[in-house]
Amino acid sequence: MSHSSKPPSGNVVDWNNPDLQSLLSKTEGWSLDKRGVYTPTACELHVGWGAGTGRPATLVYERDAVLVVETRFAIPKGEHVRVDRVRSGTMSSTWGIVADGREGFRDEDRVNGVYVHWVHTR
Repeated sequence: MSHSSKPPSGNVVDWNNPDLQSLLSKTEGWSLDKRGVYTPTACELHVGWGAGTGRPATLVYERDAVLVVETRFAIPKGEHVRVDRVRSGTMSSTWGIVADGREGFRDEDRVNGVYVHWVHTR
């Protein structure tokens, strides 16, 4: 992790300070963007209770009662959604509410117009 390329923030930071280097070395393996630890799965996303037509999306993370879904369109916070996907050879549907969403931060997200949404399942 190189911090020497950071723009000046108005505060002087000694990046060579041994205490700071020790702290930074402990955080190098952290992965705050969980999309890399789950095999992406193609899915179809239905927005709203009465949605008849699904739109292509990618399920990029799933744990407990939370799904993280990538789309090429924004979904408002609080919107009801249904995520359809094939599991073990059969179609599976999961219903939930969009808890949060944003434009993707990664370079490839920006190039491809990706939005990332956190869905709390029911």
